[in-house]
Amino acid sequence: MPDLVVNGALIMCSFGTSPGSLSVVRPTSQGVSQPLATIMDSAPNVNIAPFGMCMTPSNPQVASATAAAQGVLTPQPCMPMTTAPWTPGSATVMVENNPALTSASTCLCMWGGSITITQAGQATVSAGS
Repeated sequence: MPDLVVNGALIMCSFGTSPGSLSVVRPTSQGVSQPLATIMDSAPNVNIAPFGMCMTPSNPQVASATAAAQGVLTPQPCMPMTTAPWTPGSATVMVENNPALTSASTCLCMWGGSITITQAGQATVSAGS
């Protein structure tokens, strides 16, 4: 069973050079140390941080720099361009009427990268919650 994903989880794009992090901008539930992510936590530069440098020629900035370098692949700063929610979400856990994000979920960048969860993070629940 996949793990549920929380604020601060580590994520990676298949065309990025370094890991990024997932930010969940809603408050935590009472007694939980980190808010659970949902499939809707997919906004570039809000929820999904950049991944260092982008290495795909389908990114216009990379294509332009590569052309200027006479065909030598020239990575450019990553600017995530997600256009749809994460998929699939949890079939059993809902957060604010959206499926919770799981470690098996992926999100696509419009330049062709596949964003995956490399470390789901961990939320602790205080006693009595």
